[in-house]
Order: sequence, then C-alpha cells, then structure tokens
Amino acid sequence: MILILLFIAACFLAYSNGANDNFKGVATLFGSGTLNYKKAIIWATSTTFAGSVAAIFLANTLVKNFSGKGLVPDSLIQSPEFAISIALGAAITVFIATKIGMPISTTHSLVGALFGSGVVAVGSSFNFEKLGGTFLMPLIVSPLMAAVVSFLAYLIFKKLRKTAGITKETCVCIGEEIIPVIRTTNSNEFITVDGKNQNTLKVSSELKCIESYKGIFFGINSQKLLDFAHYISAGIVSFARGLNDTPKIVGLLIVINAMNITWGMIAVAIAMATGGLINAKKVGEMMSKKITPMNSGQGFTANLVTGLLVTTASVHGLPVSTTHVSVGSIFGIGTVTKKADLKVIRNILISWLLTLPIAAIFSGIIYWILMTI
Repeated sequence: MILILLFIAACFLAYSNGANDNFKGVATLFGSGTLNYKKAIIWATSTTFAGSVAAIFLANTLVKNFSGKGLVPDSLIQSPEFAISIALGAAITVFIATKIGMPISTTHSLVGALFGSGVVAVGSSFNFEKLGGTFLMPLIVSPLMAAVVSFLAYLIFKKLRKTAGITKETCVCIGEEIIPVIRTTNSNEFITVDGKNQNTLKVSSELKCIESYKGIFFGINSQKLLDFAHYISAGIVSFARGLNDTPKIVGLLIVINAMNITWGMIAVAIAMATGGLINAKKVGEMMSKKITPMNSGQGFTANLVTGLLVTTASVHGLPVSTTHVSVGSIFGIGTVTKKADLKVIRNILISWLLTLPIAAIFSGIIYWILMTI
C-alpha cells in the first residue's frame, strides 16, 4: 500500500511539473507570434517526452542526486515515507504556483522538500555542506549566467544580422475604420454618437505589430530560416527540460526498488505530458507575454542559450532549473531591448525565494504525519 502511495505521489509531482514547466520551452514561440498556443504546447509536449525517454540513457547521475543520497543516512533513503514526503511536499508547492500562474522551479521545490523531510528525520545530521555545494549553488548561479549569456549572444547575433544585410520590417494596418463623431444638442442635455467609415493607414504598437526580417541568407528567405531555427531551438529547450527534470522525480521511486528505472521514466514522462496539456496556459502566458515583448530573433536567442545551458548541466549531473535558466535568458533579452517588465520580474523572484521554505514546510509536516500514523 505504501509503495502505491509513493507511485501516486511521484506521478502527482510529475503532473504538477508538466503543468508548470512544459510550456517554458516554447514560450518565446508563442510570445513572438511564431506559433499559436495549441501548436506550441503540442510541440513542447512531444519534445519534452523525447527528452524524458533520453534520460533513461543519459541522466543517471541526477537520479542518484535526487534520491537524497549523501544528504541523509542511507537507512533513511530506504524509507518510503521519506520519498513520499519529498514528492508530495514538492508537488503541492508546484501545483499551487501553477494555479496562480507563477513559473517556479520544480528542482527548487525538490531541494526544499529534501531539506524539510531530512531535517525533521535526522536533525543536525543532515549534510548541509552538500546541500549548498551540489544543489543550491547551481540554482543561484544558473539564472545569472543565462541572463549574461543571452545578453551577449543577442548583441553578437544582432551585429551578424546587420553585417549580413538583413533588416527589420514592421507591419502597417491598412483598411476601413469606423470613426466616432460626437454631436450635442443646444441644451447640452443629450449627446449623440454617429459613425462614419474612413480609410486609414496605421503603424501599430510593437506589442500588436508583427516584426519580421527582410533579406536573403545563403539563398534562403531570412524570416523563414529564422522561424525554422526558432522552432528547433524551442524543441531543444523542451527536450533538455525532459532530460533534466524526469530523473529528479524517478530518483524518488527507484531508491527503494519501487520500480525499475525504465518504467519509472516512462510513467513520469506520461504524467508530465498530461499536466502540460491540461494546466500549462497560465504559466505559459506569464512566460510568453508578461516578462518582455520579443520578436522571433530575440526568442530564438533566448531559447538557444537556455537549451545549451540546461543540456550541458544535465550531462554533467548539475541540478539546474530550466525555469531559472529560461526566465534568466528572456530577462537578458529584455535588458538589451530595455523592455523588461521589472514588476513581473520582481514577483517571479519573490516566488522563487518562497519556493524552498514552503516546500520544506509541506514536506516536513507530511513526513511527521506519516511517521506518527
């Protein structure tokens, strides 16, 4: 019975993870108008699932790290109650954030849950040094690195674009518009509003206007080439997310031999995909529309930086957060263009600060309840 509860808890965590994280890889596709929401989430789901499957062969180090090995005594790791409290503590935290549309880190939630249950279980015997070196430092450094790298990468790409003779085009809106005409009576007691048709030509605001690139690059239309590259880069980010996040959740299952690694990865991948398809829209709109406006070139740059950093971290067993890296990359672009919404960034940073203690509290309480039943 306790193993069934553990499996359900892990799947709930995977579902919450998919709901909060799946759309992050394609946020720039949606935000720049390259794809609509439906097409973007389908692309995110399929590439994330592929990353989850690839994790079976490439991410065994992360599985070991997120089992809690080295943080607490081995005897505690073999306890299903410990694994359940970690899974549920992290899952509840991520699910609440998803419901309010805040993009937080599942990795950060898991670290908080590991800390909460571990301290309740073993107190001062918890390995705080490894917690800081192996888990917290990559989480703190990764968004700063992503912001700096995307800032520099966009400046380099912008210079290369201009050198290649590729220019930007902005759309204009031409058509018939109804212009309201206000008429008043002599007594000023009544106001009449009439309308007359008039042909107009308007340059829309940047948020509503589609900015495209004009020029030929190696014999190919530059806008079509960029859209294709943007599409592929979004797939890379989603693939990297599946590769990095799936083993963190599977680590909770395999340490007590509840399930072998292959079937654990597949179960987690399915639950993750389901969560993304059903509950991703609020967080998706936050990532796509509210941090900073962007065009396809800027979105491509942010995705490329995110994909490279997360993939590199996964291969080397570093538990970075795709959320932190992705937000950092998009913010780096907003810093270059000077259009980042600092209020939105502030709210996201506050949610990140609260993630670890909230997950720790939930996890610690759940572990205490399970041990006293």
